[in-house]
This record gives sequence, C-alpha cells and structure tokens, in this order.
Amino acid sequence: MRSNFQHLLLRQEEGVVVITMNRPEVLNAFNDAMLQELTEAVEEAAKSDDVRCLVLTGAGRAFGSGQDLSAFASAQHNAEAQPVSEHLKKYHRLLSLIREMPKPVIAAIRGVAAGISCNVALSCDLRIAADNARFIEAFARIGLVPDGGGGYFLPRLIGLGKALEMAMLTDEVSGPEAERIGLVNKCVPLAEFETETMALAKRLAQGPTRTYGLIKQLMYQSLDCDLPSALELEGRLQDAAKATADHREGVNAFLQKRRPHYSGK
Repeated sequence: MRSNFQHLLLRQEEGVVVITMNRPEVLNAFNDAMLQELTEAVEEAAKSDDVRCLVLTGAGRAFGSGQDLSAFASAQHNAEAQPVSEHLKKYHRLLSLIREMPKPVIAAIRGVAAGISCNVALSCDLRIAADNARFIEAFARIGLVPDGGGGYFLPRLIGLGKALEMAMLTDEVSGPEAERIGLVNKCVPLAEFETETMALAKRLAQGPTRTYGLIKQLMYQSLDCDLPSALELEGRLQDAAKATADHREGVNAFLQKRRPHYSGK
C-alpha cells in the first residue's frame, strides 16, 4: 500500500493495516487533505488481498477532535463557498467505504473523539477504547446537527433516548461508560490499549475474511429491511459463504479436531 501520505501513518503487520490519522498538533482534526488521504487509504486497503483487517486510530493524545473549524470558518466567509451538504459528500464516501469494505474495520480510540471524528469511529465494525477515551457529539455546541452518519449510527448502537441525550446535551461519554451503553465493544486500560487493539486485529486477520465480509453485509442490510427480505438475504449469503475455501477448511478442521487455518478465500 502507498505510504507517502502527508497526514497519515500506515503500518502493516500479519494481515493487519493500521491507519493513523497524524495531525496531533490539532488533535487530529479533519482538514480536506487528511480526509482525502484517509479515503484513498481505506479504498486501497479494501482492494488489497494482503489486508484482512483494518485499524483506524489517531496519533498522540486523541483519536480526533472533529472538523478543523479554522478551515471551516474560512470557507464560510467565502461568498462562493459550496453548501455544507456538498462538503459532507466527501465524508459520506469515506463512511460508505468503511461500511462496504468486505473485511473487518476496527476503530481504536484513546483521548477525545468529538464531532465528525466520533462518527467516523461509529461507522467502523468494532470499537475498542482506552479508559481515557471521551466521546462527544459536539455539533449542538455550535448550532449544528450531527453529521457524518451520527443520526444513523447513534440510535442503532445505543437506542434513541441515549442518542438524543448525547446529541442535545453534548456531554462527554467516558470510555468505561461507552462500553456500558454499547457505544464501544471494549474499554481497556490505557497502558494495555495498543496491545489489546493489535490482539483483536490479528485475531480477525487470521479468521475467514470473506465470511466476515458477508456477515457485515447481512447485519447492515438487515437493519433496514423486513423479516422476509432479511431471510431471503440470509439464504443468498449463506450460499456464498458455503462456496468459500474457508468454509471447507472450517468443516475439515472440526472433523479432524484441529485448529482451522483460514486463508481468507
């Protein structure tokens, strides 16, 4: 994968690619350049057979502090500035790539995850947080509604009442509280954060990758369809899973009473 990014750091290890947003001087706030680079990196990871799990994290003390408001404010004063909805389409492409990627994506969050950065984390399949993590849906503080999929992801993860509470009151949610309410899958001590993140990522990278992609498709599409449609989808995806080499390996390993060795195919 390409590695010469201005605002990203990339590391690849045992089928895992770690993408680190690298603007620590502004707590990894998004500007257009970093958003474009991140979109390119995620798209490349999705296509690479060498990548079987992706980890998205932030450099330094934070996952991300949201949109870089200095750049945002400058654009607002430009008489020919495009509508915010046009700008958001760039984020929407990134969110769609993460959701549609046929392999697992983990958000690894330490420190603050605010605004659009928080919602990018919520778009990932799994989230692991350090115990110093702070999640903030900060949009209402500046008179805006949650964007970057916040209105979609939040109520589906934590329920409508909690989602409205986070969006309206804009109070911080700590890492331990995020685990309790289902906003993250796991909260770990900061000292163990990187070790625990890589252990989870490598476990997924050693699994049946194509099956994981089909599981993502089943779960995400089932959220928005009725039961008959979900059952029809289930059948089609099970047919596809049964045709994989990893299914055959899993069955053989079970019958031979040994650990399976998945190829991701």
